[in-house]
Amino acid sequence: MPRSGPALLLAYLLAFASPLAAQNLDSVQITRQRVADGVYMLLGAGGNIGVSVGADGVFVIDDQYAPLSEKIKATVRTLSTLPIRFVINTHWHGDHTGGNENLAHDGTLIIAHENVRKRMSVEQFNAVFNTRTPPKPVAALPVVTFTDGVTFYLNSDTIQVLHVKAAHTDGDAIIYFRKANVIHAGDTFFNGFYPFIDASTGGSLDGMIAAADQILSLANDQTRIIPGHGPLGGRTEVKAFRDMLATVRVRLARAKIQGMTAEQVMNANLLADLDSTWGKGFLTPAQFVAIAYGSLGKP
Repeated sequence: MPRSGPALLLAYLLAFASPLAAQNLDSVQITRQRVADGVYMLLGAGGNIGVSVGADGVFVIDDQYAPLSEKIKATVRTLSTLPIRFVINTHWHGDHTGGNENLAHDGTLIIAHENVRKRMSVEQFNAVFNTRTPPKPVAALPVVTFTDGVTFYLNSDTIQVLHVKAAHTDGDAIIYFRKANVIHAGDTFFNGFYPFIDASTGGSLDGMIAAADQILSLANDQTRIIPGHGPLGGRTEVKAFRDMLATVRVRLARAKIQGMTAEQVMNANLLADLDSTWGKGFLTPAQFVAIAYGSLGKP
């Protein structure tokens, strides 16, 4: 079942908290879901994990939290006895990169956009949660970085890793398995609820819409799309998510023109007709509106 409400809020608080705060994960179980031949989604705590298995080894997208690494590796071993060769981080947040150091010690190569390494190398401040994230150990940092994208030819598939600018953060990547017809969208896609946009580290509402447009340009009606959070989806779900964001942008842009403050926007109930469908995540509708409004006009 997809996480929402308090469970997802806990995941995000852990993502921005100190490493010690993320240790209380003993009860979390890692489950798997087949997405396509050789491609799986793993669910636990934090961002959804993608896994490609085949003759060339194991390719993993994101790795949740450090205390879950052994459980994640155990679940991967039920899919393949070959080693995890590569991990791609879709962005810098701790619920997607927390296992980096453990996997790197096993010989796994960590890869991400160049801004992910930059963000993880120094302290980060998140204005929404009023938290500071300390720099990560060198062993947890991506060893290989890219600017616009990188392509893997692995497990009889062509795997394209594509940077999307200023969306959830400034270091987002989406991963497209061309043969399997699967996309891992990272946190550029929250399936079924309002997304968190990390404007403190370069995210923006406009960038989220552009990321959804790029995903839709790659997908067809048969494409399976793994969100950063929420259940497995497809083109229909991404289109609904994109249309919601576009509607939000129109309304917030109008408020911006009218000179409304963030507090006024939060109190104006501008998304009342959308909240019953999209307002059941870890952010309240008012919080989402304030975050999205603050990100308008940012690159």
